[in-house]
Amino acid sequence: MLGFTGSDNQGILGLEVIYDEYLAGTAGKILTLTDASGVEIEAAGERRQEPENGDNLVVSLNYTIQKYVQQAAETVMEEKQADAVSIILMDPQNGEILAMANVPEYNLNDPYTLNFEAEGELSEEENTELLNQMWRNPSINDTYEPGSIFKIITTAAALEEDLVSLDESFYCPGYKLVEDRKIRCHKTAGHGSETFTEAIMNSCNPVFIELGLRLGASTFYDYFEQFGLLEKTGVDLPGEASTIMHAEDAIGQVELATVSFGQSFQITPLQLITTVSSLINGGTRITPHFGVRVEDADGEVVETFSYEEEEEIVSGETSETLQYLLEKVVSEGTGKNGAVEGYSVGGKTATSQTLPRSENKYISSFLAFAPADDPQVIGLVVIYNPQGTYYGGTIAAPVMQEIFEDVLPYLGVEMMP
Repeated sequence: MLGFTGSDNQGILGLEVIYDEYLAGTAGKILTLTDASGVEIEAAGERRQEPENGDNLVVSLNYTIQKYVQQAAETVMEEKQADAVSIILMDPQNGEILAMANVPEYNLNDPYTLNFEAEGELSEEENTELLNQMWRNPSINDTYEPGSIFKIITTAAALEEDLVSLDESFYCPGYKLVEDRKIRCHKTAGHGSETFTEAIMNSCNPVFIELGLRLGASTFYDYFEQFGLLEKTGVDLPGEASTIMHAEDAIGQVELATVSFGQSFQITPLQLITTVSSLINGGTRITPHFGVRVEDADGEVVETFSYEEEEEIVSGETSETLQYLLEKVVSEGTGKNGAVEGYSVGGKTATSQTLPRSENKYISSFLAFAPADDPQVIGLVVIYNPQGTYYGGTIAAPVMQEIFEDVLPYLGVEMMP
C-alpha cells in the first residue's frame, strides 16, 4: 500500500504516488551567474533557496493490526502451499482500512529486485513485466469470482423486493435445472427441506438460484447499480480494477442463476468487502480509504480528508435482517470455524473454482464482521489455489477467527454479556 519513490524522489506506486503533492516538498536550489560560455562568475556570488520538507500523511492503517494480519497471511500461505493470500480489515462504518496484507510481498526498500528466482536470463522487457506483476496489489488491482459470499448481495436484493421470508420453505435435491443445465449444490446429495434461514446457513446454491430467477435480470442489475457494484470503490490507491459483469441484455436464465451464487463474473476483494460493509452497516455506501489527514512537521493539521457516502442503499430493516442471518451462518452454519468465543460474529464462507475449470484450482474465502448487531470491524480472507482441503469454511474461516481473537480485544470491542 505504501509504495515507493523513484531516483528523483517522485512517488511511483501506492500512497506515495497518490499523495505525492503533499509528501514531496520543494527541492533546494543554488543560483549562480555564468558568462556566455557557462563559466561561473565567482565575484557575482550565489543565492541559495533552501529545500522544504513535505508534509506528513496520517493513514488509517493500524501498525499492530497490520502485523497480526501479515503474520496470519504468511502462515496460511505456507501451511496450505497457496499461490497467494490477501486479507483486508476495515471499519464498515466509515471505510477506514485498518490493515491490508497481500503475500507474497516484495521489499519496499529494494523494489526493483524480484522476490523470486527467475528461470534463465531475462530480457529488459521480461524483467519489467515481472516487476509490474510483482508490484500489483491483488486486493484492488485483480478480480476474482467471489463465490458464495456474493449470496449476501442476492439476499439483500430479494429482501428489498420482498421476494423471500426467513421462514419460507424450500427443497434442495442437490441441484436445480435451469433451461438445459443441471446446476449442482455443493452438497450433491441435497439439503432436502429447509427454510430460507437454514439455506443461507447451509450456503445452498439451488435456493439462491431460485432467488435470482425471482428477481430477474433487470431488477437484479438495478440492485448492482444501487449497491455500487458497477462503479469503482474510489479507494485512494492507483490501478483499481472494475467489476467484470455481464451486460444486462446478455444475462439469460443460466447467467442469472450462476451470478446469484457468485460465479460467472469477477470482482475485486476490496469491492466485495466494501459492498457488504454498506449492506450491514445500516445501508450507507462507504468509500474505502487509507488517507485520514495531512500534518506539517509541527503536527499542525494541514488538511483533513472527507469521503463520499451514499445513504439508504438498503433499508435499515434489510440491514438488520442480514446481520441476523449472517450471525446464524457463523454460530450454527458453514462459518462455525470463524466463531470467536465471547463475541457475536456474522460472516459468510465461499469456495469458488478458477478458470479453466478443468485445472481444478480453487479460491477459498471467508468474510466476517463483529459485533454482528453493531459491526465495528469487518474482514475478508482470500486464499488463492490452496493445496489439499480447499473449502472456505474449513481453511479461510479459522484465519479470520485467529485475527479477530487478537484484534477485537485490541480495539476494545465489547464482549457479549
